[in-house]
Amino acid sequence: MRLDKYLKVSRLIKRRSVANEACSAGRVIVNDKVAKSSLEVKEGDVIEIQFGTKTIKVEVINVKETSKKDEAKEMYKVL
Repeated sequence: MRLDKYLKVSRLIKRRSVANEACSAGRVIVNDKVAKSSLEVKEGDVIEIQFGTKTIKVEVINVKETSKKDEAKEMYKVL
């Protein structure tokens, strides 16, 4: 699954267009490398997102095409 879609489906970022912009600006790092929105995400990847002064670091546990709001938190583990 593409990185921008994963960020939206897992609800780490609310909209895919915002996820795409964050990737373009270099604020999303996957496995210690700046990632483009087209990067394929797989289980075990570590994603780091910079929101202004705050940074969140998560590990991908599950990759699903769709998820309900309460299932979205099961797609990743906060590190």
